[in-house]
Amino acid sequence: MTDIKTLLPLVRKPSRYSGGEVNSIKKDLSKVSLKFAMGFPDAYEIGMSHLGLQILYQVLNGRDDIACERVFAPWLDMEELLRKRGLRLSTLESSIPLDELDILGLSIQYELSYTNILNMLDLGGITLFASDRKEGEPFVIGGGPSVFNPEPIAEFFDAFLLGDGEEAILEIADAVLEGKRTGASRGEILLKLSKIPGMYVPSFFDVEYKEDGTVKAVVPLVEGYEKVVKRTIPDMNSLPLPTKPVVPFMETVHDRVSVEISRGCTRGCRFCQAGMIYRPVRERAPEKIIRIINDSLRNTGYNEVSLLSLSTGDYTFIEDLLAGLMKKFSDEKIAVSLPSLRVGTLSAKVATEIRKVRKTGFTLAPEAGSERLRLLINKGIKEEDLKAAASDIFTLGWKGLKLYFMIGLPTETEEDILEIVRLAECVKTIGKRASGKVPQINVSASSFIPKPWTPFQWSPQITMAEGLAKQSVLRRELSRLKLNFKWHDADMSVVEGVFARGDRRLSRAILNAFNKGCRFDGWSEMFDYNKWMESFREAGVDPAFYISRPRPFDEIFPWDHLKPGVEKEFLIKEFERAIELARTPDCKVDRCSNCGLCDHSVIKPRSAKEAPVFEDAPKALSAEATSRVRFRFSKTGNARFLGHLELISVFIRAIRRAGLPLRYSQGFHPMPKLTFGQPLPVGMESLEEYVDVEFASMISASEALASLNRELPDGVRILSGEPLPLKIPFPSAIMTEYIVAVKDGPLGIKIEPERIEGLLRDFLAKDSIPVRITREDKVTDVDLKPALAGLSQSGADLSLVLRRCEGSPPARPSDVMACLFGLSREDASLIPILKVRTVQ
Repeated sequence: MTDIKTLLPLVRKPSRYSGGEVNSIKKDLSKVSLKFAMGFPDAYEIGMSHLGLQILYQVLNGRDDIACERVFAPWLDMEELLRKRGLRLSTLESSIPLDELDILGLSIQYELSYTNILNMLDLGGITLFASDRKEGEPFVIGGGPSVFNPEPIAEFFDAFLLGDGEEAILEIADAVLEGKRTGASRGEILLKLSKIPGMYVPSFFDVEYKEDGTVKAVVPLVEGYEKVVKRTIPDMNSLPLPTKPVVPFMETVHDRVSVEISRGCTRGCRFCQAGMIYRPVRERAPEKIIRIINDSLRNTGYNEVSLLSLSTGDYTFIEDLLAGLMKKFSDEKIAVSLPSLRVGTLSAKVATEIRKVRKTGFTLAPEAGSERLRLLINKGIKEEDLKAAASDIFTLGWKGLKLYFMIGLPTETEEDILEIVRLAECVKTIGKRASGKVPQINVSASSFIPKPWTPFQWSPQITMAEGLAKQSVLRRELSRLKLNFKWHDADMSVVEGVFARGDRRLSRAILNAFNKGCRFDGWSEMFDYNKWMESFREAGVDPAFYISRPRPFDEIFPWDHLKPGVEKEFLIKEFERAIELARTPDCKVDRCSNCGLCDHSVIKPRSAKEAPVFEDAPKALSAEATSRVRFRFSKTGNARFLGHLELISVFIRAIRRAGLPLRYSQGFHPMPKLTFGQPLPVGMESLEEYVDVEFASMISASEALASLNRELPDGVRILSGEPLPLKIPFPSAIMTEYIVAVKDGPLGIKIEPERIEGLLRDFLAKDSIPVRITREDKVTDVDLKPALAGLSQSGADLSLVLRRCEGSPPARPSDVMACLFGLSREDASLIPILKVRTVQ
């Protein structure tokens, strides 16, 4: 079977699929007992930004007998390629087809990823419906927030894990390993899995429905297995520290070291599913946070750290932690960022610390425009809190602010919607008063979607027409005030809402949508509302049944047998308190709210006890001690799929991991001083590339070479280093020599050597060689003849020399091969080409 990596020149972002990233782990499969893949049903750059996947990857690979690899939803161009070539979707590290795994674990963060799940299973050769899977097929196991109601996709999964995964994931692996060793059947292994706390096996439950379509009963089919209680790790400080995250070559959504400083939130926002299902609050000790940050920066070369939690500003020692990190890292140009902050937790001291390295963007989330609605949702912030936070932000020099709101909250009126406009205008006025200039205010609004295990799970969701009307009011009024407005598409919210509170009858609609070509439904440019409505109709599903009707308190929900620890009775009381506009305090700092989760012995809120202690930061280097080194390097193997910007990032991070002091530009966003030669086409190997690096101290070229070669990924190797004066310009290539391996590619040019000789003779005898070149969607007609400095046979290969011609786009070897052999651009791009040397 053709290796998919040889076809990567045909896709737009090949580094999504090339593997080989720093800190990725490829084991000898003959020496492991279990093949486990962590999958993410979205694009690579989304999945690789997810901290949970990175953590579990490290946990599983910590075991010698387990090989954990990664797989992501292929983009449309790769899916087309896989289907056209008859290839199966496989893992990044060892190219294991998915149907040859023992376990495929999928992180399910979002309901609009469901068709991607089916696509990954189908492309990987795994039977879609769990009930149809045969002995020897992988166990498909899901985790993440969506599994607290996984019923719409239950028929496609063997099992789900509810709650924390660091310990359970190894118990799952051991259960399957034991089953393999003893020759247990698929059903027997599922029974073993059901014994693991937090594991839900859908096939061990049946669902009965009433005539009105609501659930009559969820019927257990295995004695003693009537409900599933989520897995909770009582103390984060008992976990191994995740300090070697995989470093993607391509830019990802969260391209930085991400550190979980606490887990869970007890603020009690009534709309927030995460705040209910991830309770209680468990803070990580400051010394462990500092160790994760130090080790992760050393292991990755990143220049930014993000402190993650559901409410980062509530961390007990957040001010001390930020101040210490900023003092420690400011001279190293390492930024510290926070996710969106709860209004009221952003102090002037916190904002002051953040701005010291880089003015990272600020997002504040009032959630609702009116104080009445903020009381309803238990947000617990007053308008003066927001105004004070905005004043601090603008006074400290920020030029813009993003405000996040929801529309369609229970009992919302048009007056509440207009309060969003008024509040945003107030923030704009505050910014202008503080800075003397009109600030950039971005208002973002998404439709509220009632989620399972929240006090509003009984509430109806607004219809698409209502959502569009509310968006229209905001768009009109905010535009009048010259405020930017972004919104979440109302039609996407409808489909998300159906699945959020859906049941098993929706599986056929998901299958229909998959068969109609729905993919990446969470991407607005990919979402097709009409196909989804057709899919619902064909499955006999009425979306209004799931989103538009209020539920009585005694209705049985499809997810009632799946327990996050928070009791249903508590949620009913919270719903009633919402209508009364009554506040429920945060049990981390106030009295227990009796949600039903904690036993107050093992499971309980845990706060950090001691303030962070930092070592003294190293002294800044003298600005006068600088040096410059020109490195000659090769780029071969899978590294040939790195784009130019990705290659720059690879070098910068390798230099940082090696501990070599980079020299930076001046200004608002200091940039490392590196200069590369002409970008190499993606997919081409080279034995001679150059980069000039400026260092902030006197550096030995030979020592830097050795240090960098220890840190660079496979395929990038420095061959020599030469110290240079700072002012010497970077040379330009006049001619470039290549070797073309016409026999070695997947295409396999089947032309006899004698005939190739004739083709070359006729080709070189032409007075002109017209060709149409496409570069970045720009089409240009050029003559290749002036650029052709040499073309001859060299054994089984061709030797090609191209010269640079002023005034026209540079010719590429694949352009010459397409003309010489009469190939399509696609086929010509598959011929292996090696850049040998340049003449400067």
